Amino acid sequence: MLRRFAQRGVGGAFRRLGRTRLFIFLAVMGPGLITAASDNDAGGVTTWSVAGSKYGYSLLWVLLLITPILAVTQEMGARMGAVTGKGLAALIRERFSMKLTAFAMLAMLIANFGTSVAEFSGVTAAFGLAGVPAWAAMPPVAFGVWLLVARGNFRRVQSVFLFLTAVYLLYVVSGFLAHPDWKSAGIHTVVPSAQLNTAWLITVIAAIGTTITPWGQFFIQAYVVDKHISVKKYAYTRLEVFIGAVFTDAIDLFIVVACAATLFTHGIAVNTAQDAARALGPLAGKLASLLFGIGLLNVSILGACILPLATAYAFCEAFGLEASLDDSFSEAPAFHGLLGFFILAPAVVAIIPHLPLVKVILLSQDVNGILLPIILIFVLVIINDRRIMGDYVNNRTYNWVAWGFSVVLIALSVFLVISALPLPWFK
Repeated sequence: MLRRFAQRGVGGAFRRLGRTRLFIFLAVMGPGLITAASDNDAGGVTTWSVAGSKYGYSLLWVLLLITPILAVTQEMGARMGAVTGKGLAALIRERFSMKLTAFAMLAMLIANFGTSVAEFSGVTAAFGLAGVPAWAAMPPVAFGVWLLVARGNFRRVQSVFLFLTAVYLLYVVSGFLAHPDWKSAGIHTVVPSAQLNTAWLITVIAAIGTTITPWGQFFIQAYVVDKHISVKKYAYTRLEVFIGAVFTDAIDLFIVVACAATLFTHGIAVNTAQDAARALGPLAGKLASLLFGIGLLNVSILGACILPLATAYAFCEAFGLEASLDDSFSEAPAFHGLLGFFILAPAVVAIIPHLPLVKVILLSQDVNGILLPIILIFVLVIINDRRIMGDYVNNRTYNWVAWGFSVVLIALSVFLVISALPLPWFK
């Protein structure tokens, strides 16, 4: 009897411990999943749709390669936020000169503006599938985004973001409806292949730049700080960051296989996610096309919310200004002013007639791909400084992965410039 009672007591203790850990995980959940998912924005869906339609399954190995890198880079940002209680921009200002901080902020503002235009362009493209003109769709969407981000409190905004993140699963259904060749997809996921031409390089750099973003580094750290995640609870956030990295790249995989199984197989190369959604209809069925279009609208709205937030967080931190979703306009005028500008201005640009939106989207992703190693160098110097991080500095494996990735990105960027020259090695 006593033995049975003891066993029940131990089992009950473990169950209570399990529930406690689950509740803590749910309480701190947000930064990892939302930041990683928002990397799959309108630019991301466009880039991976174009990649699938032009190169089939052959770029899936890039996803396998960048998933652990995304996990490592996002984890470093989250860890710095939990340990220091400060955002990345604030740490750059304190560790480096104000000139370097201003340079980083200027580059970020340019890249983020282009990416924000891409987000609102995704909104107009998604409504265009239903025949709704951009001038009619944009005002209510832009106002709704501003109302949510600028007028909502932290908890409400996070709840909406998590719901939008869950909607990404529509791409999984769309991928299965396309009936892809899973054997071929599996082979191309583990066997790398490359092409020696500018178009291929631009696509690869854009794919990397849209999955691992400079603004994502600023956002996840600021999010951890604004959510007040402590070092004691950081282990749960770390787990969530890793889950988020796998989740976002799994969504990318289904986008690629949906387009590869239909568009690439039939020789249909598209330039936008909107074209991909339209073309999927006769090839994979109207349901696949509808889900792809709804997914495009969802990711565009999530990106349109998060890009202004990431920009306002980073800029205000860099110059020591108040930055919090729970602050009113009078308490944080610069923060709310930047939020408003990065919602209104890109929304207006996105409805300009005959704007080359595809070029804007791909260019913004390439700028992100080129800017990313610069931001990562800042991150790596800071996170290895024991005066700032104490015992939470990087281990050797993290440093090898992050430094190696930065060097490869710099090499790819240089190679991209060289490939644009009239040399006989490139076609």
